[in-house]
Amino acid sequence: MCWRLADHGDAVPLKRKRGLSAKKGHSHMRKMILAALGAGTLLWSLPAASQELPLKSGEFWDVQAVTIDDGHFPQYADFLASQYRKNMEFQKSKGWIKGYHIFQNANKRQGEPDLYLVTIFDHVTTPAEDIQREKEVNAFLAQNTRDAASQSGQRATFRHLGSDMLLQEMVWSH
Repeated sequence: MCWRLADHGDAVPLKRKRGLSAKKGHSHMRKMILAALGAGTLLWSLPAASQELPLKSGEFWDVQAVTIDDGHFPQYADFLASQYRKNMEFQKSKGWIKGYHIFQNANKRQGEPDLYLVTIFDHVTTPAEDIQREKEVNAFLAQNTRDAASQSGQRATFRHLGSDMLLQEMVWSH
């Protein structure tokens, strides 16, 4: 602050004609800081779509590992081509599954399965859905649950089920 001498020799504050007084300058600086903070806040408050992850949940893939004893592959291939295929195509026609695949382990190492049976679907079923679907499949295949379990037991003498993984595909959201 500058001082000047008044008419009677008293010192009084000098009034500025241009610029800002210290008090006004302080207020102006505060306004500039608040404006900068507001602009920064606007930059960080992006639309909701740009705050979402670039991936979203997709379909489920159930992967069943199957090992077949030596010399029994033709027997298991016959099962896959008949009963398994008929069952899967029925489930696909009902919209219960999106698709299915049979993958061969082309570079099998010791202890690894021979095949992977993959079923693709859009949601995990409830217990009530499982019961209803089992009834419909049994009617379609002209069997009952006991017969299906017995047939599976017969295949178990040469076919061994290994790990069963449930994977969920991740797809791009934009």
